[in-house]
Amino acid sequence: MILSSAVRAFVCTEPVDMRKSIDGLSQIVTAAMGMNPLSGQVFVFIGRRRDRAKLLVWDRHGFWVLYKRLERGRFTHPARLAGNGIAMSELVAWLEGIDLSRVRRLSPLEVSTVA
Repeated sequence: MILSSAVRAFVCTEPVDMRKSIDGLSQIVTAAMGMNPLSGQVFVFIGRRRDRAKLLVWDRHGFWVLYKRLERGRFTHPARLAGNGIAMSELVAWLEGIDLSRVRRLSPLEVSTVA
């Protein structure tokens, strides 16, 4: 599975029962997040203790569910990530334990020609 930089990750802000599988997570995407689980975007779910995360992705032939359990520490609060989605680079950093609220990102450039 290769995720391009055009793919966005959308984070569910409410804690999710980590026993849920593809069908249950897809229902949350549709009902609670108001999105289409078949869109090809990444949907992120966090457990109540914030030490477990599940990612749900559709890739044209079926769903992927990726699961990460931290052996020490917690993920930062998912409400800080919610909104218009986050870039894949931000998702990877967050899954590595980096607090994105403390990181400064360069502002994007809008260019029309190359000199």
